[in-house]
Parts: sequence; C-alpha cells; structure tokens
Amino acid sequence: MPKPVSEQVVVVAGASTGIGRATALAFAARGARVVCAARGTTALDTLVAEIRERGGTAVAVPADVADAAAVRSLAELAERQFGRIDTWVNVAAVGIWGRVEDISAAEFERVMRVNFLGHVHGVHAALPALRRAGGGVIIGVSSGEGKRAVPLSGPYVASKFALQGLYDTLRMELAQEGAPIAVTTILPASVDTPFFEHARSKLGVLVKPPPPVYAPEVVAASIVFAARRPRREIPVGGAAAAFMLGQRVAPALLDAALSVRRLGIGMQRTDRPDTGTDNVDHALPDPGRVHGAHPGRVLRHSLFTRLIGHRQRPGELLTAALTALHRRGANPR
Repeated sequence: MPKPVSEQVVVVAGASTGIGRATALAFAARGARVVCAARGTTALDTLVAEIRERGGTAVAVPADVADAAAVRSLAELAERQFGRIDTWVNVAAVGIWGRVEDISAAEFERVMRVNFLGHVHGVHAALPALRRAGGGVIIGVSSGEGKRAVPLSGPYVASKFALQGLYDTLRMELAQEGAPIAVTTILPASVDTPFFEHARSKLGVLVKPPPPVYAPEVVAASIVFAARRPRREIPVGGAAAAFMLGQRVAPALLDAALSVRRLGIGMQRTDRPDTGTDNVDHALPDPGRVHGAHPGRVLRHSLFTRLIGHRQRPGELLTAALTALHRRGANPR
C-alpha cells in the first residue's frame, strides 16, 4: 500500500496548466511535497508561488518531456531535493486539429514525441527512483480517446492509443517481477483546460472540447486518489465510460455517428478565429491557468467516478496477489 498522500514526494510532469496544474495544487493541498515540471518557466513560477502561499511545499523544474536527458535530470533533482520519489504523474500533452492528410509527418512526430515518448521518458526516469524508494505509483494521464478515436485529432488519438499499450505492458511486467510499483491509467472525458486554446488548428477556427465537459479538478481528484489507492484504470466522468462502452459494444455504430458532420466536426469547432499561436513546438509565455475558456456548462463533480470509476475490479485483486506471490518467490526467507 502506498504511503499516505501527506507523506509523499510527487513529481508532476506537465504541471504548468490544466489537469497538471490542478493536480499539483491538489497534491500540495493534501500535504505532499510536489516537484512541478513543464516547459513554461513563467507558468511554473506562478504555480509554485501559489502552492507556497497556501502553505504547501513545491519546487519548479523547467523540462521538456520530449527530451529524455531533461526528464532524467528531473528525477535526479527530485531525489536530491526530497530524498526520494513516491508517485510520478505523466500529464504533458499537445494537440493538432485537422484532417489526417492535412497534418504533416513532422507534426505527427512532434505530437508523438511529447504525448507518447514523453511518458516513456517519464517511466524510464521514475522506475529506478521508485525502486530505490521501496515502491510507489506511476500514473499516466491518457484520455477517453485512448479507447475510441474521433475525427480531426489524429495525432492526439494515435498517441493516446499508444499510451494504452505502454501502460498495460508495463503493468504486467512489473507484476511478473513482483515489483511493489503500481501503474494507473487515467482516462478523462472532455475537460475544460487551456489545452484546446493552446492546440494547433488547421480548421481556421479555435477548437473546443465536445460536451459534456468536466472541470480539471475532477481529474486531479482521481489522480490523487490513485496515488494512495492505485487502480488499473480510472475513467473520469460518466461520458468517458459511455464512450468506452460504445466502442466495445458497437464500434461501427460509433463510426457512423461521428461521421455525421454536425457531431464529429461541429462539436469540436468554435466560432472564434484561430489566433495562429500554439504550444506544439514551444511553450507559450503565459502565467498558466487551470481552467480553459469553454463557454458552455462545466461539470464540477462526477458521481460515476466516485461510485464506479474508483472501484477495484476482481482482476486487479488477482494481479495484486500474483505480484505478491512473485515478490515472495524472488525474495525467499
């Protein structure tokens, strides 16, 4: 069982805005010591200042998760500063909206470097530190779109599908080893963050999350929950679970529904002209925000997530038992 959150040292990779920022604030509010990493130094500085003003403990580490050496340095700094790492959270992501044929190979590669390889780099940096600490938790923030594709965000969808394979593989390998390291994948529905305003759009207009839309704090609460009570996967928001169920039961029907222009395209477009600025290649020089500018209703709670999403499944209990069995076999008394 992981330590109480108040006793943990937590690294949040991708902490400058949105879900990552909300997560860093939530961990700090629970008493954890938080290492906040992202490309944007201004946003990191305002985040750490906010945490400290509220009585929390945090340090800022500028790092691009696409740079493996920078992520290793992040882990080393966290251990030097606080002595260990208990939970590592991979959040960082960028997005490009447009038809697949209109998005260049270089743009696909950049999204994969951040959204997928950034998580790989985080895993590679976190595992040795977690072993030295005697165990811990790796939490990867994926998306409902890691289970079901939608049109116009091909690079993002592909990267999230890749994360599914990464974390599922890692989870089984650690169980085979008997390692006291848990792996949780977070699968949010649409979330009101600056991610959409910071995305690159080839549609001529800014993009938006399709409804229903949840507040970033709902996702952050599930991440903090997983740091203490790891689960295999946590769908955040009933909409995410419905999306996943639809893909399992009737994927072709979902294809047809999302091929209707008003649904598949209309729900992702705003009427605001594209600004021509994005954070795909470089961080934007803004102070960082948790919330986006979604004009519609934003759900502040998810009863489904609390009652169903956080529940432990029978298969997870079996995997935990096998992990313990393998650990005893590797360390006979």
